[in-house]
Amino acid sequence: MPETAQFVDPRRWKALIFIALAQLMVVLDATIVNIALPSAQADLGISDGNRQWVITAYALAFGGLLLFGGRVADLWGRKQTFIVGLIGFAAASAVGGAALNTGMLLGARALQGAFGALLAPSALSLLAVMFTDPKERAKAFGVFGAIAGGGGAVGLILGGVLTEYMDWRWTFFVNIPFAIIAAIGAVAVIREPVESHNSSRLDIPGVILATTGLVSLVYGFTRAESDGWSAGPTVGLFVAAAVLLLAFVVVESRVKAPLLPLRVVADRNRGGVYASLALAVIGMFGLFLFLTYYMQVVKGYSPVKTGFAFLPMVAGMITGSTQIGARLMTRVPARLLMGPGFLVASVGMLLLTQIDLDTSYPALILPGFLLLGLGMGTAFMPAMSLATHGVQPRDAGVASAMVNTSQQVGGAIGTALLNTIAASATTEYAKSHAAGAPSRTALQLQSMVHGYTSAIWWAVGILALAAVIAITFVNAGQPKGGGAVAGSSGEGAAEDAVPVMAH
Repeated sequence: MPETAQFVDPRRWKALIFIALAQLMVVLDATIVNIALPSAQADLGISDGNRQWVITAYALAFGGLLLFGGRVADLWGRKQTFIVGLIGFAAASAVGGAALNTGMLLGARALQGAFGALLAPSALSLLAVMFTDPKERAKAFGVFGAIAGGGGAVGLILGGVLTEYMDWRWTFFVNIPFAIIAAIGAVAVIREPVESHNSSRLDIPGVILATTGLVSLVYGFTRAESDGWSAGPTVGLFVAAAVLLLAFVVVESRVKAPLLPLRVVADRNRGGVYASLALAVIGMFGLFLFLTYYMQVVKGYSPVKTGFAFLPMVAGMITGSTQIGARLMTRVPARLLMGPGFLVASVGMLLLTQIDLDTSYPALILPGFLLLGLGMGTAFMPAMSLATHGVQPRDAGVASAMVNTSQQVGGAIGTALLNTIAASATTEYAKSHAAGAPSRTALQLQSMVHGYTSAIWWAVGILALAAVIAITFVNAGQPKGGGAVAGSSGEGAAEDAVPVMAH
């Protein structure tokens, strides 16, 4: 294939600032509301049965519509989709902050998720088509990977500060200045190559099947957490998800302009990236939840102190992403960063299985957080880049959407799966140790900690599995200047190995 001229935008580094700002807003919104939820529940009189929907409404809309959002970006332009996503996200946040009742808040959260599904894949695919030089791409994705990995912890800090010193409504209103600055910046400096657009028609059957299938899957895990794995509605949702997603694959293999071209996921490297990222996020999401409750309920930390306790993990992620991943990505194959990165993170997680009622933060939790952050940052960065590297320009948006989809679905699965494991371990421990307990409160706290550590042990295994998948499936070599992914293999690799013009 003849070499294609590279698209080089002189303002791309300025554009990175606004793309990163938008990504930070989307990622931190996944956790910022968690800390504010008890206050919002009390203020609006949300029932215990409905409070999970404040989190679930966002996850369902976001996870279910991501592939649609990625394809819209490919068809109608990434810059336009990015700006529409920002404006919509800001408007939905304003409605959430001004919510007068449960329905208004839940509707706002679902709208946030829907516009986030436009915003997230268009942000990542803009980077993919604007940064084409391997060294520049490494730096850009280093910044993006650090934000994608650390944004959740930043959300915990910001959520704690806003809830404790202002009002829970500010966890919504804070998105508005983020979105306005990012939108103005996008209009002023973002330029994308016109030739990277896809002129095909939107695959409506694919949109319906993918959205309903992913919503069924995410909702199934949510119901498993509340009703149990063998409950009728849970099983029904999983069966429906399997049927719908299987039908989606069949439709995509036959239609002329598919929503998700199977060549995108059939490539061995991208398939390995999507699977290992989903597994890593399963472990991470559960940890955020357990450690937040551990520090507030068991250790008695305030929301602000809890948020700041997560800061070393964020620092580790930024260091791993920008100093290790970005510097080595152009020198060593991606699997030699992803595999060891996930293993280092699993060692950090292993340390955190040792938490107890009187655990010292500096002696145990701090080194665990640092290792977890370093490992995740090192692994996330090449994973984000490789997921969109070697993709045909017309597929950049949907390939980016698959990264976000694997993270969102992984997060929903992780929260439900690890919560269920923790809850059952807590109950069993309380029953078996009731006789010798010094007090009921001590038994409750010890049972809670036992439940958390049991779930964290699972997270250790899941991270180790992510490392094995990354080392086994990801076989791309280090990027060569101006070329496709070196050593790309798997079905569709030859077809996708276009020059690095607009990956």
